[in-house]
Amino acid sequence: MTDTLLAIGTRKGLFLARSNGGGPFELEPIQFSTVAVPSVAIDTRGERPRLLAGIEYGHFGPAVMYSDDLGRTWQEADKPPIAFPEETEATLTRVWQLLPSPSEPGVVWAGVEPGALFRSEDGGVTYELVRGLWDHPHRPQWEPGGGGLCLHTIINHPSDPKLMGVAISTGGFYRSTDGGLSWEAANQGIRAPFLPEGQQYPEFGHCVHKVSMHPARPERLFLQHHFGVYRSDDFGGSWTDIGSTLPSDFGFPIVVSPSRPDTVYVLPLTADMDRTPVEHRYRVFRSDDAGDSWRPFGAGLPEPPVHASVLRDAMTAATSGVFFGTRDGFVYGSRDEGESWSEVARHLPDVQTVRAAEL
Repeated sequence: MTDTLLAIGTRKGLFLARSNGGGPFELEPIQFSTVAVPSVAIDTRGERPRLLAGIEYGHFGPAVMYSDDLGRTWQEADKPPIAFPEETEATLTRVWQLLPSPSEPGVVWAGVEPGALFRSEDGGVTYELVRGLWDHPHRPQWEPGGGGLCLHTIINHPSDPKLMGVAISTGGFYRSTDGGLSWEAANQGIRAPFLPEGQQYPEFGHCVHKVSMHPARPERLFLQHHFGVYRSDDFGGSWTDIGSTLPSDFGFPIVVSPSRPDTVYVLPLTADMDRTPVEHRYRVFRSDDAGDSWRPFGAGLPEPPVHASVLRDAMTAATSGVFFGTRDGFVYGSRDEGESWSEVARHLPDVQTVRAAEL
């Protein structure tokens, strides 16, 4: 079996955990202690993996660090790696997402707050603003969600760099067919129940929590909304509700199995005003038919009651397993597609992001 690297970004530091040949995970000492790490990426495209971490220096602001020796040492660009052009009059608040392109060597995408997309062509060292999205006419009407006006999801087609999508809270899902030069809102079929009758399917303004895709079926997307779980079979052209049989369709993460494109995972929370696990127990719901039906799995997870939620980027799936971290600092993993779970780490700070890769 291959070795697995788990990167865990928390509100107060970054933790790396390693599993050799399928063995137990060994947690390494904290890095960036007391510094928030809301985004991480493990770039395995080159001869050696590169780790990327979006960190928050507090008074000094956000930055992106990179490591080419699996976290032993870290570097930062000589100039601010991500900065808005002066004429935008915008200030970077947080780096929400870092994603290496699957089809363009050297390209890394970054999603940030306030609601913008940046592109790097040097492996994630420095970035340039994607003006096509920044200048979109909908932008003045986007409103911040509870976490801010954040671009938290980037979807890259596995072989066509011109086709991509992003999710912005609370702008909605937007897609591009020309590599980011132009963008269109793609939210048809998504319901906003808080709006008056007759106005509940707006073109944009949706609070999308997360979107996921399997590279073997790039036209099909899965979306966790503030008010529902959806699937699109035409890359966002239209959406169908697939959450009606879940105990709650409110939650944050949604993850597709890397080995089975019909298998998708969610972790329902009680409601938007009660962001605790349904019935105060951790259960990961899995669908093996692209959302037509769901089954709960919780073997090995702690006995109820539990009260901590799981954030949008705190669940991930790799060939070696499915993993999620909680807001009270526990990380759990499953090596059998969610059938059973075991503890990976405990007593960490508030987990904000989890990423896994085989090395």
